[in-house]
Amino acid sequence: MATVGLIMNTHTLKKILIANRGEIACRIMRSAKQMGLTTVAVYSDADKHAQHVKMADEAYHIGPAPSKDSYLVTDKILQVAKNSGADCIHPGYGFLSENSEFAKACEGNNIAFIGPLASSIEAMGSKTRAKEIMAKANVPLVPGYYGDNQDPAFLQSEAEKIGYPVLIKAAFGGGGKGMRVVEQAKDFMSALEGAQREAIAGFGNDLVLLERYVNQPRHVEVQVFADNHGNCVYLGDRDCSLQRRHQKVIEEAPAPGLSDTLRKEMGEAAVRCALAINYRGAGTVEFLLCGDEFFFMEMNTRLQVEHPVTEMVTGVDLVNWQINIAAGHTLPLTQSDIQLQGHSFEARIYAEDPSNDFIPCSGVIESLNTPLNSEFVRIDTGIEQGDEISPYYDPMIAKLIVHDDNREQALGRLRQALGEFHLAGFSTNIGFLSNLAHHPTFNQGAPSTHFIAEQGDSLVTVDSALLQSSELIGAFAYLCSLNNEQAQQHNGSPWQQLSGFNLNSPRIIKVPFKDLQLSAIKTSEGFNITHNNTVFNLQGTVIKGVCTVFIDGNKHITHVSHCNDAITVMNRALQIKLELVNKHYISSHESDALPLAAPLNGTVVKHLVNVGSTISKGDPVVIIEAMKMEYTLNAPHDGILQSYCFGEGELVSHGALLAIVEDTTQQEGA
Repeated sequence: MATVGLIMNTHTLKKILIANRGEIACRIMRSAKQMGLTTVAVYSDADKHAQHVKMADEAYHIGPAPSKDSYLVTDKILQVAKNSGADCIHPGYGFLSENSEFAKACEGNNIAFIGPLASSIEAMGSKTRAKEIMAKANVPLVPGYYGDNQDPAFLQSEAEKIGYPVLIKAAFGGGGKGMRVVEQAKDFMSALEGAQREAIAGFGNDLVLLERYVNQPRHVEVQVFADNHGNCVYLGDRDCSLQRRHQKVIEEAPAPGLSDTLRKEMGEAAVRCALAINYRGAGTVEFLLCGDEFFFMEMNTRLQVEHPVTEMVTGVDLVNWQINIAAGHTLPLTQSDIQLQGHSFEARIYAEDPSNDFIPCSGVIESLNTPLNSEFVRIDTGIEQGDEISPYYDPMIAKLIVHDDNREQALGRLRQALGEFHLAGFSTNIGFLSNLAHHPTFNQGAPSTHFIAEQGDSLVTVDSALLQSSELIGAFAYLCSLNNEQAQQHNGSPWQQLSGFNLNSPRIIKVPFKDLQLSAIKTSEGFNITHNNTVFNLQGTVIKGVCTVFIDGNKHITHVSHCNDAITVMNRALQIKLELVNKHYISSHESDALPLAAPLNGTVVKHLVNVGSTISKGDPVVIIEAMKMEYTLNAPHDGILQSYCFGEGELVSHGALLAIVEDTTQQEGA
């Protein structure tokens, strides 16, 4: 084989550079350290104090925060490998993991690339070529156009032939970026332009393909693994149908509801895919499943984000296998040796606001408490309390993985663990994930990839009783902190206590929460707090952020964080932030309400309307990009575009006004 010269034994791999960041860098390091390898980290300006830097044996700075200036610069990473004496590089996922030129450069510098051959990456990197190869390998395909002709008019004519709805997909993309569903012909051109811009920004190539948009499919993928000696196996399947914005949020293994025959057919088809491109290492073949029919979508020539669920049901350390295969070893198991045990779920915890179209969030982690790691629960993360979630990278902050004997028990583990994962500092999707985990349709089995979108607001609703108890706990925490502060300041003077030692008449204490009317009276053992004209008795303690409180005799244990004039209560899977009225700046929801204000920190990528043009309410005006996704801001009313506040390519902060539209509706009324 062409790779013979690169085959090494395990003793030659001694020092590994991880060309990535965050949770995946930490996860790779754990396996590498267990295998006795010295670990080397790289980091940008934004990651100087990151956990993967602290965890590594050595760490090297590679440039400014934007990934295009650091984690995506091949030459910088190769130079670090040479300077540090690393003999192998693991790219993780994202960034350079599916960059064939990087794989070639590693091999050209006698550094083992822990991944497939560059030729395999090239074959699957273009979705167009991938479809051609799969057709020859007798793997079923969805009807579509996969050619090189990218003339917009030609692509539109191909879309007409396929029939709407049509899916536009970046040929060199992944993770839902560079993807648009087009329902009608009139929307095709604008959708094409948007997909191409995202594809250029994310992958450096704007080639797109077109496919028939398959209605109500499931997303089922198969983990394959191949060595340099002609062996290839599949390690079961995963259902990844729960997605928002084409990005997965909960995955499970094995995929529920598949017959043994169908499972075997998909596994063998995945192996044919791998063998057709002379594959090496870990890879994932993704299929659309429609009833008993499955269609090839793409092959990811890297380790997947969701690989832990496969590890949990197979008992295999996939990173360990990757390193050994890169060192020239044969696969340790044959297909008949691979047995699946139990069921596993992975929930991706993101810094985002599900109630606001899953808009990404950034900020400092004020408080963090997670479930204990055990044989049933695993947490893969690259953060700890005090770390900052940067606006420059993907907003995923942790993966919560659970395992048990069967799907029902594993799902129970997931619900419990989500209720124990408490983080304060910004919005997260933990409550959303908990609602998903409790949804009866999901409990019955994997729904389609459209499930989340079809649920509307139901998955972000908050239980009213839980909200009420959380607000009461927030008030209790505030009153306790106030009492402690005053006791320290006045050495316990009875004239200054919250009990209001004032002619035997209890003083009513107003709890100064914004948009929430609460009052309290100090009692001998706690507080009587009035909420919506109902009085509740609260007794308990707040010790190091843990609030143990009885509300009318019912015990609650929560985490609370008091920071920057706000109290965050983390009660089961609910996180609420209660702002205090002594804040001197515009609150986040107030700035969000401003017309054409940036919904998050990002970069202006395109002005869509010429200054001086007449526009109608709802017309797209400006596009910003943040955390690898585009956001289009629309005109708040009819009017004339007077000016843009920022040029294309400029950075903007959350709440910044992006454009000014003169309101002509008021003039007309006059």
